[in-house]
This record gives sequence, structure tokens and C-alpha cells, in this order.
Amino acid sequence: MTHAISRVSQPRTVRLISNANHKPPVLLALASTHGALANLEALESLTNRRQEAQQKGVPGIAPGALASGYGYSFVNAAFAYTRPNGNRFNPAQWGVWYSAFHHDTALAEVAYHLTRAIAAAGAEFDNETRYIELLADVDADFVDLRGIDPESDCLNADPAVGYPAGQKLAGEVRTQGRNGIVYPSVRHHGGECLAVFWPGLIQNFQQGSTWILKWTGSPTPTITRA
Repeated sequence: MTHAISRVSQPRTVRLISNANHKPPVLLALASTHGALANLEALESLTNRRQEAQQKGVPGIAPGALASGYGYSFVNAAFAYTRPNGNRFNPAQWGVWYSAFHHDTALAEVAYHLTRAIAAAGAEFDNETRYIELLADVDADFVDLRGIDPESDCLNADPAVGYPAGQKLAGEVRTQGRNGIVYPSVRHHGGECLAVFWPGLIQNFQQGSTWILKWTGSPTPTITRA
């Protein structure tokens, strides 16, 4: 199947990560000198998938093609860490950089997934999680799904349907060397999202605002800027 290709020149796309994943090296408190820290980081890298990816690469991405410079660890983590069953446009074997054109869309996406995780765990809806914006510019050609039938399998709201179809499509277009996929948000009507396949496309990385998502007995959280 042939898909439309569109140029996406979008400043300050928004990716949200939990503040639990926003931290210095876990062994930092044990290091008394720079040399000691280097040794401890080497020890941490034995079980750190992001550092392992930076040393060995990930499927389809050589170590030299991973990000470097300010924010590189957050960028590379997106490609190193995956969910056991993958996401809409990536399988478990390799990750992508998911982001949205606007923070409202990014918030709707993470709220859906965390609400679903809380329900799946059988936990009470009594939770507060903070998310930090990772902002980046993107300027590249992407496979464009914004004009296709919203009922297409790859955009299905049910992950059991949408994820296998989306992963199949992503595998095909990634093998062709495409940069990624721009698509309508499934969780935020009118929103637009990106699945970026290659770390080098993440430009002008910055950290933005912090958001608080709070569940108080209801599966619908309140969302406030910290």
C-alpha cells in the first residue's frame, strides 16, 4: 500500500515522561569523586538498557546513529526502552520517539495509558503522577496518516486491534528507510502526533513544564500545571 508523504516542520513538539524517569544516575549518591562516578556508571550500565543501547545500538540503529549532546540520554531512552507488547507504531524489539504537536494532546495520551494501567492492576483510582515535558523540533518527511479513514485498523482505539496493525505498518515503512509516521491522535480529537524512527531527527531538545495528573476515586484525572 502506498501512503502519502508530508513534510513536517514542527517546533517544540511535546513528549511527556513521568518524573520517576527524570533523574540523575541512580548511583550518584555513592560517588565521592568524578573517577568514582565513572566507575559506578560503568557498573550501572550492565543493567541499564539505555546505556547498553548507546554501546551496542538497537535493531536498525547503530550506536553512532544514537543521539549525542544535551538531552541525549532522554532521546536514546525512547529507543532503548519499550513495552513488552510494544506500542501503536513500534514492536517490543525497538522503540520510537512519540510526541504531540500540543501539550493537550500529549496529556490526553498519557492520561489514557496510565488510567488503563491503574485499572489493569486492580488498584484504586487514588494516584498522583507528575509528567515533565520534553520539547523538540522536527523537520523531516513523514508517512502521513492524517488523511486516511479514521476507522482504519492502525488507528483503532482498541490496542488489541490498533497495535498489531500499526506495528505491521511501522515495520514496513521503517524498513523502507522512512523517517516515521505523523497521525491523528486516537485519544485527543483534533490532535496530531508523531512517531519518529531515528534519533538524529530530534533537534533543539529542551525541558519544558511539569504537569500533575491526579486521580481521586474516578478514572478521569484532574490535570494541572505545576
